[in-house]
Amino acid sequence: MDEKTKTTVNSLSAVPTKENFENLHYSDTRCAGWSDPWVAKIGHLGLGTSCEIKDMEKERRDNKVAAQFKKWDERWAIICRKNNAEEQTGDAQEKRKQIDNLLVYALGIDNTVNWDSLKDTKEFKVPNPKFIMEERLSKIAIPVRPAYRELPQKRETVVYVPTQLEVIRNERGELIPDDLGEIIIQNEACEQEAITARYQDAIAAWQKSVDETNSFNSNLKEQYEKEQKKFEEEKQTVTERFNESIDVLVKGWEREKEAYNNNQKEFNDKIEKLKESYFHKNTDAVIQYCEMILNNSKYPDTFLKNFELEYNPENKILIIEYELPSLERFPKVKEVKYIASNNELKEYHISESQFNKMFDDATYKITLRSLHEIFKADAVEAIDAISFNGWVKSVNKATGNEETHCIVTTQVKKNEFLKINLSNVDPKACFKYLKGVASSKLSSLTPVQPLLQISREDKRFVDGYNVTNGIDNTTNLAAMDWEDFEHLIRELFEQEFQVNGGEVKVTQASRDGGVDAIAFDPDPIRGGKIVIQAKRYTNTVSVSAVRDLYGTVLNEGATKGILVSTADYGSDAYAFAKGKPLTLLSGSNLLHLLEKHGHHAKIDLRDAKRILAEKDKLTL
Repeated sequence: MDEKTKTTVNSLSAVPTKENFENLHYSDTRCAGWSDPWVAKIGHLGLGTSCEIKDMEKERRDNKVAAQFKKWDERWAIICRKNNAEEQTGDAQEKRKQIDNLLVYALGIDNTVNWDSLKDTKEFKVPNPKFIMEERLSKIAIPVRPAYRELPQKRETVVYVPTQLEVIRNERGELIPDDLGEIIIQNEACEQEAITARYQDAIAAWQKSVDETNSFNSNLKEQYEKEQKKFEEEKQTVTERFNESIDVLVKGWEREKEAYNNNQKEFNDKIEKLKESYFHKNTDAVIQYCEMILNNSKYPDTFLKNFELEYNPENKILIIEYELPSLERFPKVKEVKYIASNNELKEYHISESQFNKMFDDATYKITLRSLHEIFKADAVEAIDAISFNGWVKSVNKATGNEETHCIVTTQVKKNEFLKINLSNVDPKACFKYLKGVASSKLSSLTPVQPLLQISREDKRFVDGYNVTNGIDNTTNLAAMDWEDFEHLIRELFEQEFQVNGGEVKVTQASRDGGVDAIAFDPDPIRGGKIVIQAKRYTNTVSVSAVRDLYGTVLNEGATKGILVSTADYGSDAYAFAKGKPLTLLSGSNLLHLLEKHGHHAKIDLRDAKRILAEKDKLTL
């Protein structure tokens, strides 16, 4: 075929490419007024333009097409870069707007906890196995009932009607047909014979058609009956196979549903218990409630939310240690422009004074906003005052080390704070009015002494003793004294946390599965109060131990829980811990942690079982 015309429309991509050009569609149409030319019809959806390029030489025509594509490429690239500049400028403006509205945004939101919304009300969605058979049966193709042909009918047609002959008529003078629809002719025997012959031919043709139709319908019926039989056999096979395992499947499903409902009830009961504890102004419940308030507060994505709380029920003071967003978290871009001379995007930043003012204003707004959210959501009047300390993490440019400093601190009484109309205040002036302490320029990150800090005292703490000096490669951790094991864990984590100035305290020996040690990590991001439980086990740790740890974390108002065991954990334990602030350390993890800090030991569960069994016999 003579291929003289190319046609393409760039419908997949906004920008034409060499591949688009090389995969053009060809047709054999001609262009009027030319002597057999080569024609290319090309278009660009992004630019909304198209053109037709003609030339007597195919190669020359293709070069023109390529040149046109290049021009479109350049035009579209400029438009895209300009659009990109506008989008980046709009994004920068939106980020600054969000920061400007940090305080105003929060004033119109009710942060009071909706307890019912915390509960899990989702239904168990796994289908009952009883319905699986119906589903599988529905997937078996049902035979389609065939469309049978209808039998041909005998036609009442007049083969021959004489014009000048006597015919039989009825009393009304109408022609009387015989049974086969033919007119009885009284005269002209030859005509009658001709009519009879035609009639017999018609009957023969009709009978042949009847036979063919019956044969066709019979074949359809036979095929349909085979398909129907196959369908019934497949149904029976599925039914028999399903019935063999239905009891096991249903029982398994019922157990799974029961476990789901039990876990859901357990979770909802905890919510209800927490609600009840909060309304009784339980210390831990008040802390958890305030944590939910601050966690539910929405900030720009670049602002991390990390804080630590402490509540004193005697004087009703809540202490908030809040990590403020660092300088690096604030946007500096004012706008982005497209520079045609070098085909580049150029960022224009806000001035240093504007940036520092934005940081200062945001810090004061976050402080006032946190106070507002807690006071307004205090549904049981558990809080009379809040002591707020705002901390910022930064790198000391003189030493290169990362440091964390408190740059704002204040203590505010609820009755005084609620008199303030926050929608009309200047954040810095309001902070000063509340007797807040801070440097004149917060962006300088000048540290101030917190007015009131979280206490690390706990009457449960006892003095620890050294264990690591007495262990070596022959020490079987799974068989050592349980109290020594707890102090060993305390030593290990003390060495782990002391790098960042953390401390670890071991609690009084109780063997009740409660808190074995508590770590205080000053790191505002990963740190806080961490509950540690030590399990010197010789069998796989069950999910119940992990649930207990999670309950302890909630009761202690801790930020995280760590469970350390000499054994491993079951799959259900890992599944429960997923998505929760829990870390599970197995025996192998424990040995690795020991080696990390220069200690060596072993874990032999089988030998430990034997040793412990012998100890139990001696005790008896």
